[in-house]
Amino acid sequence: MNITKEEAWSLLKEYNKEEFHLKHADTVSFVMEYFAKQLGYEDEAEFWSIVGLLHDLDFELYPEEHCVKVQEILKEKGIDERIINAVASHGYGMTGATQKPEHEMEKVLFATDELTGLIGAVALMRPSKSVSDLEVKSLKKKFKTPSFAAGCSREAIQKGADMLGWELDDLFQRTILAMREYENSTKN
Repeated sequence: MNITKEEAWSLLKEYNKEEFHLKHADTVSFVMEYFAKQLGYEDEAEFWSIVGLLHDLDFELYPEEHCVKVQEILKEKGIDERIINAVASHGYGMTGATQKPEHEMEKVLFATDELTGLIGAVALMRPSKSVSDLEVKSLKKKFKTPSFAAGCSREAIQKGADMLGWELDDLFQRTILAMREYENSTKN
């Protein structure tokens, strides 16, 4: 790894100005670090977090080249090939990205990228405006309503769960817990 989390954040802000994109990157970064620790990759937690921060680096400026342009940008910056491949793999089968998620970290990113957006949208609809009281059954109901948060790909979420060999409910529960922890960390 040849980039710190702080440098990754600066790089992200160089290519992204919209608060929504920055918040999404921060959320995914936290969720990735959470999963690294949960799945026994504590020593790679910062790496997972950086991949989460950079995963949509190119989306705001180059939406038509998402997951392809980012590879060019990161190569020009001399970023580690592992980061480039991991970031690009989250668009496998949905963008021009050809890297299939292979490592467990890449599969977690693939599974949770869209899911964090869906969970965030569900939380905003709750009286609490929070994930603190969000249950799997409420998330499942919204997951099964394609018109709700229509931009969040249910297919990608399901495919990600399948890649990991997890039941959808398990992925939902684990990601809700990660986002609860994120929400608590941003309150302080």
